[in-house]
Amino acid sequence: MLAGVSAVFAQNMQPPEPRNVVQLSASGSVDVQQDLLVLTLSTARDGKDAAVVQSQLRQALDAAVLEARRNAEPGQMEVRTGNFSLYPRYSQNSQITGWQGNTELVLEGRDFARITNTAARISSMAIAQVAFSLSPQQRSKVERDAQTLAIENFKTQAADLTRAFGFADYTLREVSVNSNSYAPGPRPRMMAMEAKSAMVGDSPIAVEAGKSTVTVNVSGSVQMR
Repeated sequence: MLAGVSAVFAQNMQPPEPRNVVQLSASGSVDVQQDLLVLTLSTARDGKDAAVVQSQLRQALDAAVLEARRNAEPGQMEVRTGNFSLYPRYSQNSQITGWQGNTELVLEGRDFARITNTAARISSMAIAQVAFSLSPQQRSKVERDAQTLAIENFKTQAADLTRAFGFADYTLREVSVNSNSYAPGPRPRMMAMEAKSAMVGDSPIAVEAGKSTVTVNVSGSVQMR
């Protein structure tokens, strides 16, 4: 008998199913000028001796790094090495006939003129790729603006739905916030061949950034009262 009473008591203690709860989501978007340039330089070598090819690549990279570091400044232009690869070249009989490889140097920062001028002075490498994005500082600022818009849109939508369902007010039950960004337009293009002629005479290549759209999404549920 006691076991039956305990079971009934436990069943009565279950929380009631939520009523008059609505799920909704809203977003806020801000377009912003891209302020970070990522310029990749590269060079390739090939020969019959792997050690010689590797040495040639290292010499080209060392010379490029030495030139780039003269103008490096945190945030404005930072220098880092990229891919360094060396692999065999095979004949039709699957015999190794030589070696080829390539190496990269990446210049990244917010000072576009400093980066392109530095790249133009590096004679041991050519520009392979140019890409743009948002710096952490710019992204953080824009995300705050987009978040403010998203929250206001969420609150407006919650109030509108509450009135539409005939209730006077609402309380927030749960909410989640996440952000993303995208850059409309073509993807970064490879430029190694045309950049060789563009850099003759230490002439910097022209670059122009586009825009990114930062979006913050707010989703959750509200209890209508």
